[in-house]
Amino acid sequence: MRKLFFFIFSFLFVGLSNVSAQCAMCRATVENNVNNGEIGIASSLNFGILYLFAAPYLVAMVIGILWYRNSKKHSKKINIKELLSRKLNS
Repeated sequence: MRKLFFFIFSFLFVGLSNVSAQCAMCRATVENNVNNGEIGIASSLNFGILYLFAAPYLVAMVIGILWYRNSKKHSKKINIKELLSRKLNS
């Protein structure tokens, strides 16, 4: 299970450095600023876009982890009840 989390974590945060997609208006603004010599805005904008891109996937991953843990606890309770009923019936 830890290998899966490590793989997902590394895929999201190592692979995102190559992504630099922008909307048309943002791209035009950044191009104008870069032509005027202001480079800081472009890198901040790209980081913000990547942050917004990763947030929904992280939320879905947390929900999936909580759901998995809850179902694992629920299955353990059922197994204990079955074992107790078998011992009482024997």
